[in-house]
Amino acid sequence: MNAPAIPKTLPSEEDIALARESGRALSSVLQIRAETQQIDFRDDKGTVHAVRIPTSALHVLLDVLTEIGRGNAVSVTPIHAELTTQEAADVLNVSRPFLVQLLEKGDIPFHKIGTHRRVRHQDVIAYKKRIDAERRKVLDELAAQAQELGMGY
Repeated sequence: MNAPAIPKTLPSEEDIALARESGRALSSVLQIRAETQQIDFRDDKGTVHAVRIPTSALHVLLDVLTEIGRGNAVSVTPIHAELTTQEAADVLNVSRPFLVQLLEKGDIPFHKIGTHRRVRHQDVIAYKKRIDAERRKVLDELAAQAQELGMGY
């Protein structure tokens, strides 16, 4: 399965308000400890369609609504998805040539399909988490050092 493209537009003010409202309603429903939930949808003729949905999927939907309610564009990608180098670069917010350097250095595992590199989404996310943790550690060390030196941080 190909990973969906990352949205290029931010949600409208109307979408943000609706996401906040529906997220609050969904959050209250998710307080019930059940493996599935039933949601009733009305079509344009007023006919009600009952749909059973795994609670785990509703938690993902709540996360999506929360992000949209904050004004963020959202993309959902399966963990097992394979990304092109451009898609992986977009996830990390780096250039494609920089990502290729990371791949060639062995920082992120990849494989080739013909001449094209493919990267697993979960490997890109693992790299991002590792780099973010390293950056936080260095930042904490710098802040501690600045405090020792009385630099007002």
